[in-house]
Amino acid sequence: MQLNELEAYLNKLLNIDQFRDYCPNGLQVEGRNEVWRVVSGVTASFDFLQTAILAGADAVLVHHGYFWRNEESRVVGIKRRRLAALLESDLSLLAYHLPLDAHAELGNNAQLARRLGLVEDGRFGEQDLAMQGIPPFQGMKLKELRQHIEATLLRKPLVIGDDAKVMRRIAWCTGAAQGYFDEAVQLGVDAFITGEISEQTVHIARESGVAFISAGHHATERYGVQALGEHISDKFGISHQFIDIDNPV
Repeated sequence: MQLNELEAYLNKLLNIDQFRDYCPNGLQVEGRNEVWRVVSGVTASFDFLQTAILAGADAVLVHHGYFWRNEESRVVGIKRRRLAALLESDLSLLAYHLPLDAHAELGNNAQLARRLGLVEDGRFGEQDLAMQGIPPFQGMKLKELRQHIEATLLRKPLVIGDDAKVMRRIAWCTGAAQGYFDEAVQLGVDAFITGEISEQTVHIARESGVAFISAGHHATERYGVQALGEHISDKFGISHQFIDIDNPV
């Protein structure tokens, strides 16, 4: 299919005009006009680009692209190397940040919930990015939730809380969303799942009694871009491959 058709479809599907974001969403680097093979990944790192090029990609689809607010504007160093790899290979870069987090079916939060068996029944936070709902089964304790997350994401989460506490309601938001923890506490949930944790968050969890689960920024955001790639492959008959570049964070 044509690159401009693919971008137009994704922009509309993810409703990008409705989001105030920290980077441009959509086509960030233009490559060849025809797209037969899309390779998806979490972040457009140099290692990812090299692997996608070897896989024969016409376009790469990622959650973390380039041109972030307040970043260095000069094309030097790491940025030059990455852009050179794209331009020399005539490879397009499509990136979707907050719109991919928020999508009701294909988004990172929805896809994490699907894998963990969480049932969403409400949203909160800026631009309604965060979700809340109920755990996979009644009477689930924090220890069981922690073990379930580790088995599903293949990464041991950092958990602040009482393992014996029963999980009646859970809130979650993938990536670097610990800023929503205070609001989650006010909602009266029993646990909040996100990707990252900071020093002060430990004290809030201990003092509030709401468990904080840091399950990994990369680990929690691997699923939305996979679902999006599979969706366009099914709809348009183009080839799709997800490439996971290991990241311990």
